[in-house]
Amino acid sequence: MLIHPWDAPRDDAEGQRWLTDHDFGQLAVNGLPGEPPHVQPLHFAYDPERNVVLTHLARPNPLWPALEADPEVVLSVVDDYVYVPGPWQAAPDVPPEHGTPTSFYAAFQLRCRAHVVDDPAEKAALLNRQVDHFQPRGGSARAAVGEAPYGRMLAGIRGLRLEVRDVRAKFKYAGHRTDEVRDRIAAGLAARGGPGDAKARDHLLRGQRA
Repeated sequence: MLIHPWDAPRDDAEGQRWLTDHDFGQLAVNGLPGEPPHVQPLHFAYDPERNVVLTHLARPNPLWPALEADPEVVLSVVDDYVYVPGPWQAAPDVPPEHGTPTSFYAAFQLRCRAHVVDDPAEKAALLNRQVDHFQPRGGSARAAVGEAPYGRMLAGIRGLRLEVRDVRAKFKYAGHRTDEVRDRIAAGLAARGGPGDAKARDHLLRGQRA
């Protein structure tokens, strides 16, 4: 992923805040020789203090042999994306129709080493930590080995603990444009009011990247 200086997070805290609030991505696993990569959509829970990602998948998932052969994986997370029409980006000294259309988005790629969790008690603990993330107010029974309602289901899944080795982050929101152009884009996003426009506008106004 190409990251220009003006697209990089201002600091680690900015990236960590964004990633903590986004918990759905795609796990990319190198395929076995002669096979394409596996790309698995999934929910996950990120633990910034331990720098690990917790998730689980069904035992019949075809990616397991490839993952065990090569545990180096990439978790990709993309959100807050919008299409920006060319006229919004036109420099002040050119006709609006000569502006270049583009995409705005926030993207994270976490390079991780995957550790498979098969011990039933460890799987139950992993599942409970995920549920605590997604349902902080409770409302669901806890997973426990041999206990209803989820004990019998533990055999049908495998847990994954992804040890984060490196993070590449990008906030592509016109960081290299002039204030005049950025103000025009912000006004366009506000007027359009489509899906993602409000969050993209927040990034644009907050960024002020040189």
